Amino acid sequence: MNFRTTVAGLLTASLLLTGCLLTGCTAPAPRPVPDEVIKTATQLLTDACLTRQGLTPPRPGQSPPPAPEQQRVTAALFGGGRAELSIALPTGYVVRAHTDGCLAAAQRRLYGDQRAWFKASVIVNNLKPEAAQTQRSLAEVRARHRVEIADWRRLRAHAFTGATALLDNHPPKGDPSS
Repeated sequence: MNFRTTVAGLLTASLLLTGCLLTGCTAPAPRPVPDEVIKTATQLLTDACLTRQGLTPPRPGQSPPPAPEQQRVTAALFGGGRAELSIALPTGYVVRAHTDGCLAAAQRRLYGDQRAWFKASVIVNNLKPEAAQTQRSLAEVRARHRVEIADWRRLRAHAFTGATALLDNHPPKGDPSS
């Protein structure tokens, strides 16, 4: 989903609402899906970051750029060098992420605290595998991680608010952390 798709969807919803108001419908206006709003805002921020660096944001269906250009885009998007964030899961996997790069900047802007978001999202996204690995019920694993689940909800709500504000205005042209 890109910004134009989001705008088209919002315009369609607006037209449907106007039609309902004129004809007397009482159906509530559709509410935006938080994950899609956050995803769209993240895409806007990362695209703007790559563009500021003179790089072309990758798009599905495009032929891939030459290998050296693709490496520069990957490093700019995901960061380079040794990953600064790391968490070991009960499944034995270790998840790592960078604090530099366009994606990290977008996460800091939207979630407010990239480190806290990284920890909470990795744990919450791996509750089912942890339950299977530890042979506990999902309810037990969720109870064990109630702090991380609460952090995930709080940070996601923060990101949704920021993403909504971003999409209500023009896409950013400057620093993604501003």
